This record gives sequence, C-alpha cells and structure tokens, in this order.
Amino acid sequence: MMGCPFYPGSRKPRPLAVDEFAGSWSGCRPAWAFVRCHGLCLWGSTKKKMLPSVIIYGLVNSVNLALIALGFSLTFGISGVANFAYGGFYILSGFLVWMLLNYLKFPFILAIVVTIGVVGLLGFAAYWIILLRVRGIPLSEVIATFALGVGILESFRWLGFVTYEFTLPYFKKGMVMIAGVPVDYQRLFMIGIGLALVLFLYFFTHYTRIGLAFRGIAQNERTAISLGIKSDWTAALSLALGSAMSSVAAIVILPLGIISINTGYEVLLVAVAVGIVGGLESVPGILVASLILGYAQIITGTYFKPEWMMVVYLAAIVLVLAIKPSGLFGKFKELEERV
Repeated sequence: MMGCPFYPGSRKPRPLAVDEFAGSWSGCRPAWAFVRCHGLCLWGSTKKKMLPSVIIYGLVNSVNLALIALGFSLTFGISGVANFAYGGFYILSGFLVWMLLNYLKFPFILAIVVTIGVVGLLGFAAYWIILLRVRGIPLSEVIATFALGVGILESFRWLGFVTYEFTLPYFKKGMVMIAGVPVDYQRLFMIGIGLALVLFLYFFTHYTRIGLAFRGIAQNERTAISLGIKSDWTAALSLALGSAMSSVAAIVILPLGIISINTGYEVLLVAVAVGIVGGLESVPGILVASLILGYAQIITGTYFKPEWMMVVYLAAIVLVLAIKPSGLFGKFKELEERV
C-alpha cells in the first residue's frame, strides 16, 4: 500500500500529478481510495462534497463486480459446474497477456485475442481432464477446481511473478471530467465492456439454443438428456465460456493496478458473493447484486474504515443464505441443492 497517494497507515500523502488521475495505484482498491483521495486532498474533508465521487465511483465499482462475476455465474449457475479455478484463470490471463507483450512482442489486440482463446481452451480441457470423472459430485467438483486454481496461482508465485513490474497497458490514457469528478478512460472502457457482457449473457441464455441447453441442464439434467442435450459437452462449453469471460474481466480490470497473485483469491470471493446475493442463474440478479455490493463497498471504504470492506462481501453472503438461499432473483433451485 506504500505507493498509494492516500491510504490509511501509509506514508504521508504526496502531491499528485494531473495524469495520475487517469490510472490507479499499485495496491489500492480501484475506486474507494480514489474517492477518498479526491475528497480529502482536493475538496477538503467535508463528506458532503465527496458525494459526487461516491456516486460515480460506486457505479464504476459496481460494473467492476458484475464484470468479475459474469463468467463464474455462467458456469456455476447455469451449467451446474463449480468452477472454483476462476481466480486462477483470471490471473493466468493477466500474466499471459503480459508475457505475449513483453517476450513475444505481440500487438496488444492480438495478445488479447490469443489470451481469451487460450484460457477458454484451458477451461474446456479442464472439464474433460479433471471434472469429467467427478461430475455429479458437487463437493468433489469444488475441491478439484479449487485445487486447480490454487495450483495455477501458486505456480506463478513459485516462478517469481511477485514483483511490481507486472502491469498491463491502458486501452487509452487520459481522463474526462464528469460532474467535476475526474474519470479515466480505462474505467469508462470497463463500464462499456461490463454492460455489454451483462447484455450478452442475458440474451445468450434466453434466446440461443446453447444458452437454453445450459438452463435445461441446470434445471433438470435427466430431462435435458432425454431431449437430446449432451450433458458433458454442454458443461465443457460452459466452463470454456466462463473461463474466457474471466479472461475478458482480467484484461479490462488489471491495467488499473498490478497483477498480484493474491488478487486471484479475492476475485473468487467477489464472484461467489455477487452470484449468491443476486442468484447464480440470473443476469438481472448479478446486476442488482453488483450495484448493492459495489456501492456498499465504496461507502464503507470512504466514510468508515477500509478494513471493513471485505466484511461487506462476507456479511452479504451470510445474510442472503439465511433469508433467501436462492438469491434475490433466484428462480429455479435453492443454493443448498446445488452446492
């Protein structure tokens, strides 16, 4: 946290260059630290004056959460396959793009396309190699995929990918002023791509044959098989698509900071929290849950203690499981029937 312009417990805040508002800071939470720094360093300590920043960056943070949760929700909520290697695929995507850019000198666009394809194929292969033999045993699925994710993350740690040099380039540098609040272009790209993926997931699962097959498998696998849906191929494809979507999220979000191995574990927690709160099979539920958790996190980090921000996720999971286990928009199955 020592590189943050403002962070409780860090060194004394330093003056900021204008172009520093266009990015994020290594180790910072992407939005709340910016809001607090912007409110305290630029506008004074009056909390009322921080409201525009809270509103804008609360929306940014909400889209961030939705973008992270989409791939996990697709695989776990629709196909019924528990992809707890999600955080591993997320970090793998970031390091793969970095290696393609720095070792093989790929153009940025080509590196993105190759990374999404490779990670999607790895997800597809993971089903046939690891999950096929334990399919239908939920606990074994969780253990197998979680072990895969930990193996990916800790392999990078063992290989020495733990320094601050691993960063991805911005899509576009610079910023715009919105209601007097500076917002960098990278976060605007994140909002656009996040909303596009939410719409894609909704229409894909409701208006395409493959998406309807996913939902059929999730609701009643035996009936779906009797109608000619191939369960294993559907599950493998859902894992591939979910892994590819985690890659998209990583490529959009990771330029805002460094590629940290510990981020992989945090991403898994975020994806689970958003899915449980909104309903793992519901795209509108993911959107609503992302807004709730996104603004709750920003408000907690800005007006209260940032150390409590992680409690927001955990409290939301416990509260929803106690009151409505299927989630706010869950329709088909209670979560205790799936997990």
